[in-house]
Amino acid sequence: MSEAAEPTTTQHRIRRMSGRDPDEQHRVATPLELLFDLTFVIAFGIAANEFAHQLAENHVGAGVLAFSLATFAVCWAWINFSWFASAYDTDDWIYRLMTMLQMVGVIIMALGFPPMFASVEHGEHVETRVLAAGYVVMRIALVGQWLRAAKQDPDRRSACLTYAVWVAVAQLGWIAAVFVHTSILVTFLLVAVLIGVETMGPVMAEKKSATPWHAHHIAERYSLLTIIALGEGVVGTVASLSAVVNAQGWTFDAVFVVVAGVGLTFGMWWSYFVMPQAELLHAHRERSFWFGYLPIVMFGAIVATGAGLHVAAYYIEHHSKLGSVETVLAVALPVGLYIVMVYLLYAVITATIDAYHVVLVALTAVVLVIAVLLANAGFSMANCLLVVTLAPMVTVVGYELVGHRHAARAVEKCLETGTDERV
Repeated sequence: MSEAAEPTTTQHRIRRMSGRDPDEQHRVATPLELLFDLTFVIAFGIAANEFAHQLAENHVGAGVLAFSLATFAVCWAWINFSWFASAYDTDDWIYRLMTMLQMVGVIIMALGFPPMFASVEHGEHVETRVLAAGYVVMRIALVGQWLRAAKQDPDRRSACLTYAVWVAVAQLGWIAAVFVHTSILVTFLLVAVLIGVETMGPVMAEKKSATPWHAHHIAERYSLLTIIALGEGVVGTVASLSAVVNAQGWTFDAVFVVVAGVGLTFGMWWSYFVMPQAELLHAHRERSFWFGYLPIVMFGAIVATGAGLHVAAYYIEHHSKLGSVETVLAVALPVGLYIVMVYLLYAVITATIDAYHVVLVALTAVVLVIAVLLANAGFSMANCLLVVTLAPMVTVVGYELVGHRHAARAVEKCLETGTDERV
């Protein structure tokens, strides 16, 4: 018998931040990244709870505006960290402490959501002081990381410095926006400009010299955040329904909402993982910005679905000002948006438009419309949510029966034309 291998230990000494190998074998998310993601469970949860409260009070417009800002803030913070980590994760003690600092910033940012939602609800200026403070904490760490990479990776110094400059400029803009006490419309126009600055930064930086991010690692990271967002819907729904069950006991409506929550989560999860994203992204690195930015809307749709299920629990508890039809729409609309984004992401990453997918999207829309019409006809809200649950199943069944062959041809063609060109 061979002797067992001696256990090894790791000392996290300072390492040169020269860039990871983008072709590294068996690259997966690190325990530190998984720990970092836990802060986003909290951020998504607070955003969903605040959005659900706004919807239940029938402040739909204000809720959508505030939720859109919160969603971008959460997703952009995560994207900033994840793409940097994919390229420059040294896992030394400096990197770990900088990551901890960013985690603190995420929590501060999340604590700023309630006052921000409340300010939009009351029609005042948008209260972003705490949210911006959280971003300041995160950006101190992130800019420091980019400057460190610029110093220690001379081949990509220009790109790293460009990242640092754009992040700093954008953050100065967010700080300035805190002191702009004007109408909500003007404030959100400023927000739109700042979001444009944020998203253009990476585009300009990668034109200088592409950073060595790892396609399989990035695809896994986005998959994990998708699961986190889906999990928030399940946890939030159960937490909301617990009050109903304690007060009223188990009812058919409560059971049906639980089934709808789990069914939607499972169907949305299944439909996301129908495409080998990592291989396609590795073959076509030039499509990284589509892959990186489009999921922001998709993540928002997932979390909004969870918020809609919260509203359904409020409805059962008679704590909602929305009627049955509006409550069903609160779930159906984000589910529909999620399905559209899944197919759009598929289309841009494979550079194909499949007529079969158009049919599946149309059938999904029919299912969602039927659910709303049933609610309008007087059917129970909870029963209508069960119909909404069938929407992602259209994609699941369509893929398993026929779509997998279409996907196989698209993937094969995409891989044949793929290159390892950097953005």
